[in-house]
Amino acid sequence: MSNQKIIAFDNLSLQEFDSEAELIPLLTPEDEEEMANEELPSFLPILPLRNTVLFPGVVIPITAGRDKSIKLINEANAGNKIIGVVAQKNEEDEDPSVNDINHVGTVARILRVLKMPDGNVTVILQGKKRFEIDSVISETPFITANIKEVPEKRPGKQDTEFQTIIDSIKELAIEIIKESPNIPTEATFAIKNIESQSFLINFVSSNMNLSVEEKQSLLMMNVLKERALETLRFMNVELQKLELKNDIQSKVRFDLDQQQREYFLHQQMKTIQEELGGVSNEQEFEEMRTRAKAKKWDEKTSKHFEKEFSKLQRMNPQAPDFGIQRNYLDLFLDLPWNKYSKDNFDLKHAQKVLDRDHFGLEDVKKRMIEHLAVLKLRNDMKSPIICLTGPPGVGKTSIGKSVAEALGREYVRISLGGLRDEAEIRGHRKTYIGAMPGRIIQSIKKAQTSNPVFILDEIDKLSVSNQGDPSSALLEVLDPEQNSAFYDNFLEMGYDLSKVMFIATSNTMSTIQPALKDRMEVIKMSGYTTEEKVEIAKQHLFPKQLKEHGLTSKDLTIGKKELEKIVEGYTRESGVRSLEQKIAQVIRNAAKSVAMEEEYNKKVTTDDIINVLGSPKLERDKAEGNDVAGVVTGLAWTSVGGDILFIESLISKGKGSLTLTGNLGTVMKESATIALEYIKANAESFGLNQEVLSKYNIHLHVPEGATPKDGPSAGIAMLTSLVSLLTQRKIKKGIAMTGEITLRGKVLPVGGIKEKILAAKRANVKEIILCHENKSDIEEIKPNYLDGLTFHYVKEMSEVIAIAVTDQKVKNAKILE
Repeated sequence: MSNQKIIAFDNLSLQEFDSEAELIPLLTPEDEEEMANEELPSFLPILPLRNTVLFPGVVIPITAGRDKSIKLINEANAGNKIIGVVAQKNEEDEDPSVNDINHVGTVARILRVLKMPDGNVTVILQGKKRFEIDSVISETPFITANIKEVPEKRPGKQDTEFQTIIDSIKELAIEIIKESPNIPTEATFAIKNIESQSFLINFVSSNMNLSVEEKQSLLMMNVLKERALETLRFMNVELQKLELKNDIQSKVRFDLDQQQREYFLHQQMKTIQEELGGVSNEQEFEEMRTRAKAKKWDEKTSKHFEKEFSKLQRMNPQAPDFGIQRNYLDLFLDLPWNKYSKDNFDLKHAQKVLDRDHFGLEDVKKRMIEHLAVLKLRNDMKSPIICLTGPPGVGKTSIGKSVAEALGREYVRISLGGLRDEAEIRGHRKTYIGAMPGRIIQSIKKAQTSNPVFILDEIDKLSVSNQGDPSSALLEVLDPEQNSAFYDNFLEMGYDLSKVMFIATSNTMSTIQPALKDRMEVIKMSGYTTEEKVEIAKQHLFPKQLKEHGLTSKDLTIGKKELEKIVEGYTRESGVRSLEQKIAQVIRNAAKSVAMEEEYNKKVTTDDIINVLGSPKLERDKAEGNDVAGVVTGLAWTSVGGDILFIESLISKGKGSLTLTGNLGTVMKESATIALEYIKANAESFGLNQEVLSKYNIHLHVPEGATPKDGPSAGIAMLTSLVSLLTQRKIKKGIAMTGEITLRGKVLPVGGIKEKILAAKRANVKEIILCHENKSDIEEIKPNYLDGLTFHYVKEMSEVIAIAVTDQKVKNAKILE
């Protein structure tokens, strides 16, 4: 047993009490009398313990890791703090039922609850009284049962035999403390200071090295005198064991010099191994030689292995370095040196696998098929290093599995999110205690081939700390010119990673250092359109969730219209994770009806969706009318796809100031300033009087105010809004725009065009104004997504005004003078 600050419930032992323990809990006769007079509740929540028994009066810490136990403790701690504690019959049971627990236990009071960093809960309990489970009330969310008190027959005050047993228990406990080298002598004072006879019996019973069954048998004894005798018997056995152990040690203790000692220990270990049928060191060495002969390594690697193997043979098996060296050679033999899986060059099969598992993602699929085609022709091409970047949930990680299946390669994945130690990539030097190879070499060992498909997940979330920069360590891994001899600190040899197909994934490229970004072929994966999400849900998500919920297509079907309702009304994301959760919610509702044999619609309707998911919370904004001057529809890009935003402006008498609201960033504020200054500089061309502009204040607002907004792409929308406001002319109906502006009156291109176009189409926009340089972005979008849209490509800001602002005045137009 190990020394510990808090004594764990499964190892609580009188023999090895921690010398640093802060206190040994004691119970006075007054406390015991008060406890005996307490009324027991009629029912209690029952906490099963894996491998200990709680005795009345004893205080012990319990570490709870099961969800049921944590819930029970939290609820009881918030209430009267009284629970029932019983021991499990089998400590291996993860979720014990009433039949799996003993029916006699101890009523306990929660003294303190401590939440641990690993998510577990440590609770300090004090036993009160014994009880017996009478009947079970419920087993969810945890066992609750009616209980009855178990009476205890105590001897009279004049019972000299019982008093003698108690004295014997105290004397034996003190003897055990003296004989055991692991128990501090201070424990003697605790035993001497216990005044309560029953608490002494319970305290000693709780802290002895007994099995759960033996402790439970002690707890179930109703006659205190019998329990005291049985405890005394167990203590006698324990003392005899200690005395025998100490006697043997004293007999064999004699002086040996260092060489003799090592020789005898080595011979003893060898004899014990042979007696137990274990493997001796010579047999291990022979196995290593046999495995080494089967390896396909080059001469340099072979020489290195022989050198390290010879070093192992010369080592003393008891030396600390022996285990390190053996682990090193085991790794050396486990790695798949020059072992490659055969690639499947059937391009049609590969295309079929990729299309089966993923809808859309044409650029990624095209690149994989191209790589396979070149590999088929050359057969010695180095694998590419690809980085898939895009918003969460679009299938970046899952496509790696499909690529591995299409190529017929092994699939391995490591998550780099939050990784901040360079040694996680390169490994530790084997001179350190607990040294291990890096995650790269470990994954290659796991794959058992030197050419797997290797997913480096969340490469944009690598951290930097005083342990080094792991992204810099990846430079060698992801450089095709260097990774043919990747150096791992633990392996101390170059390992060929050039045939590994690395696929990195990221949500953004901005946090990846330039040198690392330069080594990867970046494929951008934009968010799915509503149409694509509907198809993905129909072909993949709905069948998958049906299967996971134990249903078939005969039990439940759903149409595209209903799927579109879920996509539009209940999700706002680029990927499909939330969509899958909503679909699962709908299917769970049907599964409940099937299980309870209730009537339900086998074809999901819109009403069913609203009943299960509630009213739509995320209906998209629609383009507004043109009855108010200064209201313009802009197009924005967000991390979950495109969206429309409205630019509103208002004019009031003042001193010519400009107020900007709507949680705007610096760049967006500058765009508004540029737009107003451009209008002032070209006031005559817009039919405006300079003096009038200095008499009015302008307020420009971008809803929604709680959402932060930034970027230059709203420039032309702000310009159009201000021109419409100052001239009181209507904006053309059904038009939206995006583009950056300059003081010279130029319109510059912006990004996220595909997402913005799809957002405009969802909002019933008919015409879109873009910079002429964005025309190439439009040509990359599938034509069917552009149906019903008219595009105006502009170079100058004056062109924007000519297209977007009509000559018609708004209703109740203000006269500025």
